[in-house]
Amino acid sequence: MWREKKTRPEVVPSVEPVAPPPAPYVETPMNETTSKVAGTTPASQRHTVLGQAVNLKGELSANEDLLIEGQFEGTLSLEDHCLTVGTEGQVKAEIRARQVVILGTITGKITAREKVEIRRTGRLMGDLTTGSVAIEDGAYFKGSIDILREDAREGSRGKFSQSTLETSA
Repeated sequence: MWREKKTRPEVVPSVEPVAPPPAPYVETPMNETTSKVAGTTPASQRHTVLGQAVNLKGELSANEDLLIEGQFEGTLSLEDHCLTVGTEGQVKAEIRARQVVILGTITGKITAREKVEIRRTGRLMGDLTTGSVAIEDGAYFKGSIDILREDAREGSRGKFSQSTLETSA
């Protein structure tokens, strides 16, 4: 009963440490303010960036999208393109564009053929004439909104004209 049991020594197999498999590649979408490399994007998706250290006054027109992270004062004309004002951007201007996305501050009049988006960090003090408006919770807006009718937007496809804007009232 109290006899000691004889046990065999346990044989433990030697195991080489195995490196864990590499993490799977996860594709993350880019946000609007992420810069794209101009050499890898088609010409229709190119854009210009005015950095945080840029302070520009005058008249600017472009045939590509524009991102403003610095300061701009004057007139902006991006007839068939998108203007994005970054979180640090400050713009005092009359703006004509296809679309405007506001993450920073704009003071002035905006005419956007398709859409104006004011994100939660955005501030807009001025009047809008546009096809549609999206104002995120927390955004600041002071001014008036004039929504273009569908037929007025189609008529203004090429260039904005004062007569087109007057017919939308």
